[in-house]
Amino acid sequence: MNILRRLFSIGKAETNSALDKLEDPIKMTEQGIRDLKIDLDKALHALAEIKALSIRARNDQSNYESKAKDYEKKAIMLLQRTEKGDMEMADAERLANEALAKKNDSSEQAKRSLADKNKFDGNISTMESNTKKLRQKISQHENELKTLKARVKVSSATKNINKQMSKIDASGTVSMLERMKEKVEQEEALAESYGDIANESRSVDEEIDKALEGASSSQASDDLAALKSRLGMNKDSKSE
Repeated sequence: MNILRRLFSIGKAETNSALDKLEDPIKMTEQGIRDLKIDLDKALHALAEIKALSIRARNDQSNYESKAKDYEKKAIMLLQRTEKGDMEMADAERLANEALAKKNDSSEQAKRSLADKNKFDGNISTMESNTKKLRQKISQHENELKTLKARVKVSSATKNINKQMSKIDASGTVSMLERMKEKVEQEEALAESYGDIANESRSVDEEIDKALEGASSSQASDDLAALKSRLGMNKDSKSE
């Protein structure tokens, strides 16, 4: 069928643009399926008409066969009337010949109707086979279209994710994070360095204070003795 050739040519039409835009072949396939369904409707309508012709031919065959039998019966009855003396032989034979002629004509009509019925039945068989194939094609293409749409969604999502991933380095996000990491590490090292310096300063002060600790105690003793001397306390303590 022309529609099948048209549908199968979808993959060949505008190949380069179809590779970049998957929605184009989807729309084309949807249109192809709609065309197939229109052809199916036409085929079913034609099939119904041919079946109607076959039924009419069958009915005509039955009617003509019945008429042929009826005319033959009438010819016999006309001849039988001559035996009873109800009719002249000449009239009976003339009318019997007319009846037999009509009988033969009806028999020929019955044969033609039978031939027409056989021809229509052959057409019906062919069209039923074609409509069955057309239904299968439509079902097949609809299933393929569902799969194609699903693949488009997956590929589109994958493409967007990969695109975003590829933009990470391009936008300098990774390099910016590396610089921030380096700066934080530098600040942490600097803080540790200041901590070490502070610890070193405290150690020196402690060492100085420890070295002067004995001198302060001696000075305090000397100051106390001088004060006691001024008060005359040393003499009293000695006399005691």
